Amino acid sequence: MPAFMDVRTALLQGQKILEDAGLSSPRFTAELLLMHAAGQDRAWLYAHATDQLKEVWWIHYGRYLHQRTQGKPTQYITGHQEFYGREFRVTPDVLIPRPETEHLIDAALSKTKPGDRVLDVGTGSGILAVTLALELQARQQKTPETKASKIVACDISLPTLRIAQENASHLGANVPFIECDLSTAFASASFDVVVSNPPYVPLRDRTGLQKEVRDFEPAQALFAGEDGNDVYRRLIPEAARVLKPGGWLVMELGDAEAVRAMLTDWDRVEAVNDLAGVPRVISAQKTSTIV
Repeated sequence: MPAFMDVRTALLQGQKILEDAGLSSPRFTAELLLMHAAGQDRAWLYAHATDQLKEVWWIHYGRYLHQRTQGKPTQYITGHQEFYGREFRVTPDVLIPRPETEHLIDAALSKTKPGDRVLDVGTGSGILAVTLALELQARQQKTPETKASKIVACDISLPTLRIAQENASHLGANVPFIECDLSTAFASASFDVVVSNPPYVPLRDRTGLQKEVRDFEPAQALFAGEDGNDVYRRLIPEAARVLKPGGWLVMELGDAEAVRAMLTDWDRVEAVNDLAGVPRVISAQKTSTIV
């Protein structure tokens, strides 16, 4: 460890290393990595800018900087990502939550009535199921005379489900998790709302992805065939099977035009744009004629 390496100097050196590696937000990232190495928050870093680093902090900080310059996402280094105002644990077994997915929460909440049963298909880190459970619980507490909604989640990956369960337990969400392919473990007409953020990146686009995404995030959570629509082709009929008549399907979007074409037999098909004006979420209501 360099002699008299204080917090301010460590941050400046980390920022320079990340800048030289061509990474975005080098100062912010250096702060996050040093916070993680020291087990402190940002306020502590600035209140103790002239404090000398402990040797163990420097060792961890150096390792984290190296990992980041090799492309490993900051979230996988720190093990955390914020979503909808809550901290979720993430590992390379799960996709890193994106801010755009918060639009999916808003859309699902708008379609969920008191007492509804909601299924999160392909739950990943559990951000949808856990967030919906907590938000609906808070809503129900404001109107205790209403019936509580129930959230269930599923995923094909057992390691993924372990992370989701850990997030639910840590955040206090009552969500059962089931291992299955899509919604195959559930009976027909058993849910009022189905939500999903399915894989939708085309395999043909793989080489053009950022290194952080392509080389570190789980492929099965990203890619869905050459055109990116393979999971939608299976998910939409499966959702129709498990939804009650009049129930809602709410999904994050990849190819909006292609997904709309798969929902021609559904009612009230609605798309929501993200802040960049890109169609991000689609919702559709099951008609009584869909079997």
